[in-house]
Amino acid sequence: MVDTMALLHAFTRTPKVRGRRTGAPSPLAPVALPADDEVLLDVPDDALGRALVGAAAGDHTPAAELLLATRRRAAWEHRDRYVRRLAAFARSRPEWLDAWRARAPRDPDALLVDAQRAVDRVWDSPARAELLREVSPLITAAARADHRDPVPWRLALDHARGARAGHRYFEELWEAAVRRAPHHHGCHVAALRYLASSWHGSHRECFDFADTAAQDAPEGSLTQALPLRAAYGYLTDGCGPAVERARLDAAADRAVALSARLPSAQPWPAELRNLLAGVLVRLGRPRDALEQFRLTGPYATSFPWDRDADDPLGRFLEVRQEALRAVVSGASAAGSGRSRSERRGRPEPGGH
Repeated sequence: MVDTMALLHAFTRTPKVRGRRTGAPSPLAPVALPADDEVLLDVPDDALGRALVGAAAGDHTPAAELLLATRRRAAWEHRDRYVRRLAAFARSRPEWLDAWRARAPRDPDALLVDAQRAVDRVWDSPARAELLREVSPLITAAARADHRDPVPWRLALDHARGARAGHRYFEELWEAAVRRAPHHHGCHVAALRYLASSWHGSHRECFDFADTAAQDAPEGSLTQALPLRAAYGYLTDGCGPAVERARLDAAADRAVALSARLPSAQPWPAELRNLLAGVLVRLGRPRDALEQFRLTGPYATSFPWDRDADDPLGRFLEVRQEALRAVVSGASAAGSGRSRSERRGRPEPGGH
């Protein structure tokens, strides 16, 4: 992590579960894919599902038990994801969270969900930077409530980016975050986004940071996929100097290797695989993308499809069908051989 921190110092919606029928996959498909009407958007895993059902009924207890369990097990990646989803739900159905906060005002889990909700609520405002400053005490309280937890520090990093904080302050937050969890994926994504927003078009610097973090991370860590985030940022940005095609493919290949180690057809790895499939399609690797669509099964996620479409589920199905059509028609130039033999040149950036 020393190298990762040095690099940083140097460069210093409530989702709805729904299905959509657009026809069954082609009988010529080289892999078995769920039918379009079986695909669902942003499906929670069983544990989160129970918490959301309880919250919908006005009962915060399942959510409290879920988040307490993540702290006891130091399951920080799951905790981060659960906090985001619970906070998103609380924006439209706040009663359960408000009751939880009133009953247990110092509860670390309630404080964290409330802080995430507060940041989300003002994020799209034209006055975001000013409004975020008013939210700072909530994030501070969440961080102090459990000193081991890196998730409040991920939220603090996001907050600093939204508030346009200076590099020195951001570095202090970053160092505090990685002391708690050196390879926490959410904190690394927050840092990468800060670099991208502070140094717009500095994709090579973002890749340097992401590559170093991935090299330092354990084999099964989601931070292994951080270069994929850098590749997506480059492919959808359309500005700055060109990044070598080999570097884009290496980022995708590292994420492919990580995906192969994760369970298939499960909700929690779905965002990684959705993003990976999208990047592979942009890189002209439809056969590799199709394999990620197979592994993700019926689980579509809003990100990245909502970045260029109002209907992310529809966009997922559209891109999946395009990849399938390209492979079946032979447009991938001698099957999977194109995946490696034609990895030269700069792909056209897509819209953001």
